[in-house]
Amino acid sequence: MDFSQPGPEPRLAVVARDYVLQPFRAPVDLQIDYRRELNPQQLAAVTAPPGPALVIAGAGAGKTRTLIYRVAFLLEQGVPADRILLLTFTNKAAREMMRRVAELLGNDLADLWGGTFHAVAHRILRRHADRLGYRPDFTILDREDARDLIKACMTEAGIKTKSARFPKPEVVCEILSLAVNTCQPLADIVARYYSSLQVHLPALTELQERYLARKRAINVMDFDDLLVGWHKLLTQHPDLCEHYQRRFLFILVDEYQDTNKLQADLVDLLAARHGNVMAVGDDAQSIYSWRGANFRNILEFPQRHPRATIYKIETNYRSTPELLRVANAVIRVNRNQFFKELTPVRKPGPKPVLVRCADAHQQASFVAQRMLELHEQGVSLNRMAVLYRSHFHALELQLELTRRNIPFSITSGIRFFEQAHLKDLTAYLKLVCNPSDELAFKRLAQMLPGIGPRAADRLWQAFQQHLQHPPAPGAPTAAEGAAAVSNPSAAPRPRLATALEACAGLLPKKAASAWSQLAITISQLEAEEMRDRPAEMIQLVLDAGYDEYLEESYANARARLLDLEELANFARQFQSLEEFLTQLSLLSNLEAEYDRPTTGDDDRVRLSTVHQAKGLEFDVVFVIMLCEGMFPNARSLRTPEDEEEERRLFYVAITRARDELYLTYPLVRDVASPGADGLQQPSRFLASIPLDLLDEWNLISYSPWRSTPS
Repeated sequence: MDFSQPGPEPRLAVVARDYVLQPFRAPVDLQIDYRRELNPQQLAAVTAPPGPALVIAGAGAGKTRTLIYRVAFLLEQGVPADRILLLTFTNKAAREMMRRVAELLGNDLADLWGGTFHAVAHRILRRHADRLGYRPDFTILDREDARDLIKACMTEAGIKTKSARFPKPEVVCEILSLAVNTCQPLADIVARYYSSLQVHLPALTELQERYLARKRAINVMDFDDLLVGWHKLLTQHPDLCEHYQRRFLFILVDEYQDTNKLQADLVDLLAARHGNVMAVGDDAQSIYSWRGANFRNILEFPQRHPRATIYKIETNYRSTPELLRVANAVIRVNRNQFFKELTPVRKPGPKPVLVRCADAHQQASFVAQRMLELHEQGVSLNRMAVLYRSHFHALELQLELTRRNIPFSITSGIRFFEQAHLKDLTAYLKLVCNPSDELAFKRLAQMLPGIGPRAADRLWQAFQQHLQHPPAPGAPTAAEGAAAVSNPSAAPRPRLATALEACAGLLPKKAASAWSQLAITISQLEAEEMRDRPAEMIQLVLDAGYDEYLEESYANARARLLDLEELANFARQFQSLEEFLTQLSLLSNLEAEYDRPTTGDDDRVRLSTVHQAKGLEFDVVFVIMLCEGMFPNARSLRTPEDEEEERRLFYVAITRARDELYLTYPLVRDVASPGADGLQQPSRFLASIPLDLLDEWNLISYSPWRSTPS
């Protein structure tokens, strides 16, 4: 071989380029003309490419429509139905969405995973219960079952609720549930929401451990365990986590602003591999923090999913331009939000009306009269609603509507006046008013430690015997002495309190102290100067220890205390105890008559708290009692974040209206607080509405017996 010949030229280094090989797909023949069916903002969200997406859908902007068409679009793109997970807050909503998608495509969607977080969790846990130490045939505790099991754990631990002023099983259930759903330590929950129970923290911690062990031992789960168990499967079992991450290729979440910490973490875990999660909601309608919803979930979605695209759907199909200008002005004040501007498609209508009323009675008269006028103009009563912050704000209105024969329905869940705390407190007043009220006496007796139905019956018999045959005058009882100190001008002996003291020999030892306090409270209530002051009587009962009883007995003690303070405000207008109890009874019977489901044939005005009206819409909306301390609620203003939630609640109220909106407040209202003059300041939220966006109406009382207005 001739090595003298030159060899090949040396090769130069070549930089390789990436070439993306796209999978071949035949053109998709779409059944739905998405451009025709959707507006540009909806279309952008519906046809969004894979990856994380946050859809901020304003009130009345077609959020549900967007979700439905998104599911249809994914299916038309070839995504199998069983690879899609649709999470909602009601099974009804999930079924309705899937039904409408099926109608759009003409396909059966039985394979699509859709339902509430809890329903989907249950479906998954049935398959993998053994991983958590459960058998697949586990049963689910309802609220009553959970309470009974907590009670059994308390007995096992030797905890005596009444003697140690330990919270009742219902309260313990609520405390443990809040800790689970907010992913916070039990100590933090007690410190923040149940400060008076901190002394019981060691026992509550032990009870939490016992409860968990008992559930596993008898193969049961409570409602919260469904989410907790699902979360454990994903975090403690990597194979299952990977399986469901691959299974659910696209995740859609409805009402994302209402998710709690645990629910948001579940969504993040499922989407961690592919990132194909679309969260749909409206931060401006986040109003449920009191039940564990975490507003930060929607606000911080872009931080948790850095590649997320934000889509805003701001075209409103519900309300007139005049209403939307007011809504935009109100919510614009909030700093923690995704700023958006609702834009109308409807033609102009009348401006919202601001009405200053002399008092709550004039406010009720205005609302009732205006309803009748609108009805005569062709507006159905069932297209009108009165919204308020608290049920008590509508008591005067209920009486006025009844007087004018205007039918109404009340949206209040459990009948308001049948709630235990209201019946507890009025039992004190009923017994003072009518010493023969056996039900009131026995209710008070059974609130005390160690007294059940049989003991209450024996005490009732003895109480009546002492009332009918009182002992001869002698040394004053403890109740009489206390009454004399607190009411030195009270000459008559406290008859009921004396009879209560005479029954002390029938009491179990654990009830002696509480019974003595009951006698003292009754002696103060039956003093002659108190009989015409029902509001002060209510406050006296609260100050005598019933507020502490609330903390121990009810999970939502703060809300119940507010109810009772509002009851005292309502009582302020009555000149006697008898008159107050009569009106309260009338309202209770009205509620029983009107608080029933309506049918399409019913023509009734809707009365509702704003919380319960979310998701509904009406042609005409009256928002009443827009006073400082009432709306916004005084007890809900602990932090700037609380004020922003109250403002969002007002925004929700405004955006329920389609055509007409009336904003009202009284200038004067009877108040129970000692030394208060009753003058009302308009809600701070009204100050954020430019005056040129409102019509102001001045109310003029007119007498038919005079020729000129007065």
